[in-house]
Amino acid sequence: MATKFADIAKPAKDLLNDDYTSKFVLKAKKAAGPVTVTIETEQDKSGSLTSKVGTKFSYAKFNVDKGQFKPDGGKVLETSLAVSPDLKLSFKTSKGADLGFDYKKGPLIATGTLDVVELSKLSTSGCYALPSGLILGADATYTFAGNKGLTGFNYGLAYGSGPMRASITATSKNAFSVGLLYKATPELTLASETVHSSEKLCNVLAVGGAYKLPTIGTVKAKMGSDGILNACLVSEVAPKVTVTASGSVNPSDLSSFKPGITISM
Repeated sequence: MATKFADIAKPAKDLLNDDYTSKFVLKAKKAAGPVTVTIETEQDKSGSLTSKVGTKFSYAKFNVDKGQFKPDGGKVLETSLAVSPDLKLSFKTSKGADLGFDYKKGPLIATGTLDVVELSKLSTSGCYALPSGLILGADATYTFAGNKGLTGFNYGLAYGSGPMRASITATSKNAFSVGLLYKATPELTLASETVHSSEKLCNVLAVGGAYKLPTIGTVKAKMGSDGILNACLVSEVAPKVTVTASGSVNPSDLSSFKPGITISM
């Protein structure tokens, strides 16, 4: 299956990173006709509440994928336009502004992004899915500022067969990241992410898993190379209302425990 190069290691990364939090957040989403409005409120350590207000909608082939007002006065706008069934143009602005494209034709996906404010950087990527299930891809960054030229180049591959998903990505700094995901049973999924380089043969970034409990939800846990144990429970407590209770702790120092809760409705 064709995928963007940025998502080539997505299966393992999502299991090891999604849902874990040490924040207290309420997310409320409401559809009003063709427009969806989202309000995300977060409580900081002092007890104060701050909110982000966002929206998305589409008209014909034009989409506002994200429009958001932040509590610090910042604004985010992400739009896209389907020029053809194969080509989509995008414009994103926050602190800067980027013009991009996504091209998908059969097993090929290509992307490009240009900084249109300072014209300082161009990023491109390509990924090709072979019939065997093997996915090959690469990306590159060219920096115009200071005539630096090619400042980044990454390449990699991914393969999936049955319950196994594996990916290997390499950087221009000769470091290799390996992501593994294995669906041991319909309920249990395991994942790991490691980095290998000449400086350190194997650095285990995280090892973890997810287990689906009937009528309760999904329990996830992971241990990182920093020795911190993270765990969370994702449960749909009512139709379209999901509660994620999370916590992290250093097993050698239980006073370091940090809780977090996210309620999405």
